[in-house]
Amino acid sequence: MPDLIAGISVGIMHLPQGMAYALLASLPPVFGLYTSFYPSLIYFAFGTSRHLSIGTFTVLSIMVGSVTERLAPDMDFLIMNGTNITGEVDITARDSYRVQVAAATTVLAGLIQVVLGLVKFGFVGTYLSEPLVRAYTTAAAGHAVVAQLKNIFGVSPTRFSGPLSLVYTLKDVCSLLPHTHLPTLVVSAVSMVFLIAAKELNSFLSPKLPVPIPVELITIVTGTLISKYAHLKSNYTVSVVGEIPSGLSPPSVPDASLFGEVIGEAFALAIVGYAIGISLGKTFALKHGYKVDSNQELVALGLSNVVGGFFKCYSVCSSMSRSLIQETTGGKTQMAGVVSSLIVLVTILKLGPLFQELPKAVLGVIVFVNLKGMFQQYSDIVTLWRSSKIDLVVWLVTWVSTLLLNLDLGLAASVTFALLTVIFRTQLPTYSVLGNVPGTELYVDVETHREARKIPGVTIFRSSATVYFANAELYLEALKEKSGLDISKMLIYKRRQEAKQKRRERRAERRAKRRAKRERQAQRAAKQLSGSVVFSVELEPSSWKDTCISGNVPDKESQGWTERENGTVFVIPTAPRTSDCHCRWEYLKGGDPDGTSLGSMSELHDSDTTTLGSSSDDTQSQDLERVSLGSLGKWTWDIHSIILDLSTTNFVDTVAIKTLKNIFQDFSEIDVDIYMAGCQASVVEQFELGGFFSQSITKRHLFASVHDAVLYCLDHHETTSFPRYEPSEEMDSSTKP
Repeated sequence: MPDLIAGISVGIMHLPQGMAYALLASLPPVFGLYTSFYPSLIYFAFGTSRHLSIGTFTVLSIMVGSVTERLAPDMDFLIMNGTNITGEVDITARDSYRVQVAAATTVLAGLIQVVLGLVKFGFVGTYLSEPLVRAYTTAAAGHAVVAQLKNIFGVSPTRFSGPLSLVYTLKDVCSLLPHTHLPTLVVSAVSMVFLIAAKELNSFLSPKLPVPIPVELITIVTGTLISKYAHLKSNYTVSVVGEIPSGLSPPSVPDASLFGEVIGEAFALAIVGYAIGISLGKTFALKHGYKVDSNQELVALGLSNVVGGFFKCYSVCSSMSRSLIQETTGGKTQMAGVVSSLIVLVTILKLGPLFQELPKAVLGVIVFVNLKGMFQQYSDIVTLWRSSKIDLVVWLVTWVSTLLLNLDLGLAASVTFALLTVIFRTQLPTYSVLGNVPGTELYVDVETHREARKIPGVTIFRSSATVYFANAELYLEALKEKSGLDISKMLIYKRRQEAKQKRRERRAERRAKRRAKRERQAQRAAKQLSGSVVFSVELEPSSWKDTCISGNVPDKESQGWTERENGTVFVIPTAPRTSDCHCRWEYLKGGDPDGTSLGSMSELHDSDTTTLGSSSDDTQSQDLERVSLGSLGKWTWDIHSIILDLSTTNFVDTVAIKTLKNIFQDFSEIDVDIYMAGCQASVVEQFELGGFFSQSITKRHLFASVHDAVLYCLDHHETTSFPRYEPSEEMDSSTKP
């Protein structure tokens, strides 16, 4: 019984909406009734939603109308009188061809939906976000209003197609306003006032009424009676619906030669119709506790279009207004759809001819007033401004592109822009350094959580988005910035230091040879001289000067050394003279006798210090200990490990794998260990397939959580000079790896 009541209520709504929306598709009203009958029966057998009302819908009707008027414009059907053009349109031939175009487009759209459903491509509807769909339907409402202005004002504007067609049509309508047909305008105004007042009364009384008042049907019946008995067509030349044939037409095969010309519009119809239907169906399913199969919905909707196209129907989807009526009046199953189809069938078979005197202006007003809900969606702008600026931009771009580029190109541009916003947001994620919340195993952003503490010697790096080809380079740059280690500069520095060290070793080797030679010469000179000798070595051996110290000597000489500076080499005894005249010498290049220039590596540059009796390795070690990377933002001993938190990564591509391998390789050259934490099993499998792991990068670098990686780093480097830090004071030692 609830399905019977709901079916009658929805069936009564099908009648005015079917005839009115057929005008949006530029088809005779009777084909709107056909569209309300056949597809509903097919969906009853194959659909999974219990509350959707399948039939005509505003947006799809406008999209079909754009195709029919593009391929069958009035200019192609002007009546010829011999060689002269009378200016009149052969309406019968035009409508017949438009029906063929609409049927071919509908069948092709249905086939696309069936194929997508069979290959489990039901998720395609998820690419149409709610802001996009709402903006698209809002813009489509603008197209519907402009399309009905000719019926409301009784004018005949030129219909344009393609980009900016809405602007051109609206401009043409405005230029024809001085030629408005006053009787038609009066019918439109009276119908609009009556319909709006009746709908407001219906909304006010709806809590007290078991079923809503069929105000559209009452408006149609009233308008038909007034038009018939006032002879509006003959006396005031008011345009009426015209002949409505009774009975059902036999099925016919659509013209397949038209498929190539309507493929773009057919695909747009398939996607838009499915997106509207599945979003509405999931809403009702969630409310009433049952499941809607997205792939099966594609198949059901596709079969409804394919079968309907053979019976001269045009594209269908679920109607929000009729579905709400079916749900609020107690509908439980799709038996309500069968009952509504029977109501439409009775009208087609017996009651259709009664509406032949119905003014088209009344149908135009019904379409106009029923767009109230779509016009209310402009409030989304305020809501999205407060909640999400990105969604607001998607809404505005969709609305503008749909208005200016027409419905098919507007949809393509809108989906493309929406996907670009996703790419941009994943390409520019938030990068953060994590710290431990004391007493827990939680690691949070140190910049947004004051209680988080950094782990000494460990940098924990995380990206808010997955790492893939579009942001892999940015990931590496952010890691350098957050860790404070500019790898490229540090590697350049390291290579320079290695080159300098090689030069030092070569010079030390040459100096060792010269030193050995000088020692031999000094020993020979010591045997010949009775006293100690201190000599100064100049650049050229020929200019050496020896000073013999014997007897009374100056104070400086009594201290056991003599210096002679030539700006290049100094020879200084490092110990007092002994009786056997053996001394320990130190050679300095570019320095001073006091050794005060041995401050830091930044002052020495290419200087070399070699002490006799000490190895060059010790000298290199001392030099490297003096070197700091303060100019590069970090001291070499501030960090020993970097942990990459990959818990937000749900896939990796070849570019990401290559980038991570480079990170391991580059940081290892500056003695910084890299570890990865939180990798999903599927990501690890992709690492294996991509050849990520090797002898240098093993699975020992993988950890289940950041906490495990931190504990390993601290245990692994506990012998270093880093301060010990316990991430969790309450941690059980058994959790350590």
